[in-house]
Amino acid sequence: MEKLIKGIPKAELHLHIEGSLEPELMFELAERNGVELPYSSVEEVRQAYQFSDLQSFLDIYYAGAGVLQQTEDFYDLTWAYLERMHSEHVRHVEIFFDPQTHTDRGISINTVITGIYNALDDAREQFGITSFLILCFLRHLSEESALATLEAALPFRDWIEGIGLDSSEVGFPPENFERAFARAAENGLRKVAHAGEEGPPEYIWQALDLLGVSRIDHGVRCTEDQKLVQRLVQKQMPLTVCPLSNIKLRVFDKMADHNLKKMLDQGIRVTINSDDPAYFGGYMIDNFLATQKGLNLSEQDIVEIAKNGFRSSFLPQDIIDSHLKSIDEFVLQQRNSS
Repeated sequence: MEKLIKGIPKAELHLHIEGSLEPELMFELAERNGVELPYSSVEEVRQAYQFSDLQSFLDIYYAGAGVLQQTEDFYDLTWAYLERMHSEHVRHVEIFFDPQTHTDRGISINTVITGIYNALDDAREQFGITSFLILCFLRHLSEESALATLEAALPFRDWIEGIGLDSSEVGFPPENFERAFARAAENGLRKVAHAGEEGPPEYIWQALDLLGVSRIDHGVRCTEDQKLVQRLVQKQMPLTVCPLSNIKLRVFDKMADHNLKKMLDQGIRVTINSDDPAYFGGYMIDNFLATQKGLNLSEQDIVEIAKNGFRSSFLPQDIIDSHLKSIDEFVLQQRNSS
């Protein structure tokens, strides 16, 4: 099973690039840019990665992002993630970035997006990894700030595939951003949103009905509302689930309690992703392995989840079909060699 998980072609659809900032790179960039960190060592940073909820994580997450200041910093951050994805047989990524995290501290959106995009472009050339970039609004900030961020990003429209909604969920419902999402749609941008992680199932309804999203990020609380489950199944609405993140942030106490297998069995299109892997202790392979072990997933489950990653992507259908075929070929090869 481990050989299957490590080698099977994968797509990652829920990754915050700022959340892939490993402590070693954090210290390297802090030294490069003369930023003083509130930690004395890499070990001390890792010890701080014990979270009681989403907000306790975000406090450290935003502090860590302070080392990202130059175009090359964003490039190095993104490149480190992409190198790892290449080694984990990830063929396609759709990554989030949070401009407001940086523009609010005086970093231009040009600096942020250029560094990230250049790394994605180089990974296409060197690794064959395809990618899309999704700009996320911070939901704890105002809709006016989101609209201003969108306008500032429009000169880079060709580099951006879609928009999303992330950060503190409880108390910041999707309905707060209806105008911003409508404005994004006017510019042909795809739409996704975090909903139903710590927030209630109602937030998922709002993301679907008011924001018009084509994917729900997390969405694990959908099982509290059977009518919602039926809708997700009927529409084959993808959920970009992040199992290790859910455990680290106490959404579930342990992996055996996670509802991913239940959702899969109900016919919901679930995918596995890493969210903020530097903080939550695992990239794609780690998430697949931990979920398989904790929920006793079968080979068929793993294959279906891997296929769902490509089915739920924003890739053209013919490219999706090609990836699905490559999964079937890999699985057949595995069986013949065992």
